[in-house]
Amino acid sequence: MTDAPDKDQKTEAPTEKRRRDAAQKGDVLQSRELGTALVMLAGAAWIALAGPWIMEALGEMLAASLRFDNNDVRNFDPGTRFLDLLIMILLPLGALLGVALLATLAAPALLGSLGFRAGAFAFKGEKLNPLSGIKKIFSINGVIELIKSIAKVIVLGWAGWWLLSRFSGEMMALGGQEVGTAVGSVGRMFVTAVIVMACALALIALVDVPAQIIQRGSRLRMSKQEVKDEHKQSEGSPELKAAIRRRQHETLRGSARAAVAEATVVLTNPTHFAVALRYRPGYDAAPIVVARGRGATAAAIRELAGESEVPILSYPALARAIYYTVQTGQTVREDLYIAVATVLAFVFNLDTAMAQGIAQPVIDVPEGARFDEDGRIIP
Repeated sequence: MTDAPDKDQKTEAPTEKRRRDAAQKGDVLQSRELGTALVMLAGAAWIALAGPWIMEALGEMLAASLRFDNNDVRNFDPGTRFLDLLIMILLPLGALLGVALLATLAAPALLGSLGFRAGAFAFKGEKLNPLSGIKKIFSINGVIELIKSIAKVIVLGWAGWWLLSRFSGEMMALGGQEVGTAVGSVGRMFVTAVIVMACALALIALVDVPAQIIQRGSRLRMSKQEVKDEHKQSEGSPELKAAIRRRQHETLRGSARAAVAEATVVLTNPTHFAVALRYRPGYDAAPIVVARGRGATAAAIRELAGESEVPILSYPALARAIYYTVQTGQTVREDLYIAVATVLAFVFNLDTAMAQGIAQPVIDVPEGARFDEDGRIIP
């Protein structure tokens, strides 16, 4: 005998509302490894491209700090002197900080988590509970974090070992070089080291980002009961229903709303398509399409038709045929006259049909006017 599935078991994918609520509370997709890698890569690129600029600025600052005259001795002001020297390297250092800031913002932007969320700063008492901390350490996420840390040590350790073995000979020879040549060699080795370490961090980030996606998805998974409760709450919310109705009405212009109110009948798919037809004997030469739409527009047409007490009939094949062959304001195609006339005859005698229990008639859509939901002709 098998056990019945636990109704509280987290087996369902998180709904959009669950994801949105979690994000408002600060639970968003994030990767420290990606942020660190982007900052390192941006810094390495800046150093490789603008290294000579900052070295020149540092050289000018050093020369200015060693140069003084009689006025500097008599009116020595260390604060002013320090600011003058700082200004010389302020622009290149400011550019480096700006690049690092952009890289820091790029990480959450790439993950779709950029933005301020007040819920992330809310007090969470469970974080002060030592038992919760111990539980996290020995949880699956704790094991994953431990594996990531070990992998990081291995990758960065290997990168450091490779750099030492690659430049050990050059570093030993620095003592016998001129100052300018030695400084250039140190700068080149430093840039190479930063680039290699940044690439190692990027490799770690390529593994960390999918892991974070899986972890967050697992963290937000829902039970079947939670999905049902959320659906009931959403469906029963008067505010949500009012918002949906407002958006549906806004999809139609004022002239279209008036046209639907004057329609004779609305044909539906029953949910994806809606076509409003008007036929006034003695005034209209043939049935006219006064409104047509699919998706939200179709929902708005049905809503307005219900408010105006316009009959709504489900004729999927005919609704699609009219939608794909007739534009708004045009009369229906000749090969659809018989089908539309059959429906209109039923509508004009709708009260009698309802009193006598007569079902709506079955109509036949001619070949060449049979479409699927994507507008492809059905053979």
